[in-house]
Amino acid sequence: MSQAFDVCIRGAGIVGRSLALCLAQQRLRVGLVSAPAAPATGLPPDASAPAGARPADNRAYALNAASKQMLQDLRCWPEGPSVTPVSAMRVWGDDAAVLNFAADGLPKGGSRHHAEALAWIVDVAELEASLDSALRFQPRVERLDAPQAATLTVVCEGRMSSTRDEFGVDFEVTPYGQQAIAARLDCSKPHQGRALQWFSNGEVMALLPLGGPQGNSAALVWSVPDERAQRLCALAPDEFASAVQAASASVLGQMSLSGDLSRWPLQQALARRWSGTDASGRAWVLAGDAAHTVHPLGGQGLNLGLADVAELAQVLGARDYWRGIDDARLLRRYERARRSGLAPVGAVMDGLQRLFGAEQVPLKRLRNLGMQGVERSAALKAWVVRQAMGAAGRTERTGAAESA
Repeated sequence: MSQAFDVCIRGAGIVGRSLALCLAQQRLRVGLVSAPAAPATGLPPDASAPAGARPADNRAYALNAASKQMLQDLRCWPEGPSVTPVSAMRVWGDDAAVLNFAADGLPKGGSRHHAEALAWIVDVAELEASLDSALRFQPRVERLDAPQAATLTVVCEGRMSSTRDEFGVDFEVTPYGQQAIAARLDCSKPHQGRALQWFSNGEVMALLPLGGPQGNSAALVWSVPDERAQRLCALAPDEFASAVQAASASVLGQMSLSGDLSRWPLQQALARRWSGTDASGRAWVLAGDAAHTVHPLGGQGLNLGLADVAELAQVLGARDYWRGIDDARLLRRYERARRSGLAPVGAVMDGLQRLFGAEQVPLKRLRNLGMQGVERSAALKAWVVRQAMGAAGRTERTGAAESA
């Protein structure tokens, strides 16, 4: 291609690649830059890090209906056993409280309907391969080894973004003093399409179904205090599997570890600014983990990044003919829309983490009473599911918003 670019995307992870495809559909010329490889830390990469610069990723993403629709529109949705629909979810509290969610029969408008799934658990490698395949057939996207000048730069480098630092953006980080451990396990009992989650003693464990609806493997995400994470990751494979089996009350039967463990520190973070101009006066915006991170207990991290992609593509695609893609008002519109969409999600994830991390007896009683109340209310359960499925992420655009 070797020509001037309309957009230079720094960070060729899932968020960056998805954005490149969205903008190319708008006939924009896009340069896609792989972020520099991060120093070796033993931790897994951000979703925005380049696939070729990192070890195999043992994580799986829980994607909601909005993310699935966007990836289908881009013709990047994987097929086969690499995608497992979640037909039901069960959540245990630490005092016998239990929450049950099911895709079948959610109340809506006084009637009942059948949702296709609560979410879809997608293998990282297959999703990345689907994105790469689509990019090979998109002539408006050029892979770059280094950033090049463009009308607009979009930073999708992940939470450790060096470009964000280069642009002088404060990244306000709230550490949780916990690490998430990711692993894959083979189980003697089939998961039956259920996602399982436990809140206990300040820890959060999730087992996500893999291998299709009748599969018997699971992706683990286990959030534990820093010191405990180190001890767990030092165990022999069979000892670690036994620890997971015990913590999950053997719901999926006997377990064995498949592949390596990975872990990373947990935090909530938010960039103080999401748009601006660099030293040469060229416009930039942030997207994905470079702009925000949340606790993984809700499985919303990548969904929030893909919602950034959808919003930015919509704002740029719907602009007045006389506005450039670097128009400051456009970019502030994107920033306001995504901040307002992110705020309730971040608040809920942070609130749940702090509530279930507290050991005081009154708070234990309060959270379990809350779970019991949600379990008894069909309407409230339906609202929770709609938020998780991405219904809350669709920005309502009014004439006032468009002219702001």
